[in-house]
Amino acid sequence: MHRRRRTAISVSAVLLAAAPLLTACGSEAHPGAAAVIGGQRVEVSTLQAQVADVRAAQAKAPQGQQMIADTGQLGRAKLFDLIVDKVVKKAAADAGVTVTRKELQQAQAAYAQQAGGEQALAATFLQQRGVAPDQVGGVVEREVLIGKLAESIGAANTPDGQQKLNAVFTAAAKSLDIDVNPRYGTWDNKKLVLGDYRAPWITQLTKPAPPAEATVPTA
Repeated sequence: MHRRRRTAISVSAVLLAAAPLLTACGSEAHPGAAAVIGGQRVEVSTLQAQVADVRAAQAKAPQGQQMIADTGQLGRAKLFDLIVDKVVKKAAADAGVTVTRKELQQAQAAYAQQAGGEQALAATFLQQRGVAPDQVGGVVEREVLIGKLAESIGAANTPDGQQKLNAVFTAAAKSLDIDVNPRYGTWDNKKLVLGDYRAPWITQLTKPAPPAEATVPTA
């Protein structure tokens, strides 16, 4: 089975936030923007669309109302997720790390096998990770990038290796000059958190585990 390193920056770390869903206009400096990352705007409408995507999938799922209740603060978590994506991709690009289509296919197949099939994988990501079915591919790509990046810089499954990986992500975050709409909080490059939203973002390197084993924080 295809195996790879995995860190707590994984999807399980980007589910629930500590503030309600915010749909107001952007900050005075960037009207209509939830954040500006590397000079690129993350529109509030983009954030709302991602939340709506998850909500639509949850509404159709068994125990959907409970899922919605457990992810009542999904908007801020999705913004954090978007920031994570940008930081990971920037760090990987700076290190010359890329992912091929074949690697992505292999990784997703491994997830599906662990979960018990593609449908079970989608259901697990939705229920336990707040990820809509059409968002799964992006999550898999991020995790593959993280594993390859950790390997490329020699970030072993040790405290020293974790510090090395953290430093790479912090450098990438700083270079992106992340500016978040105050309505959603303030991004901290050193701690790699969004305001008072503190999830196990990059806390340890671990072996890959079946998606069904991931834990989910509750509101």
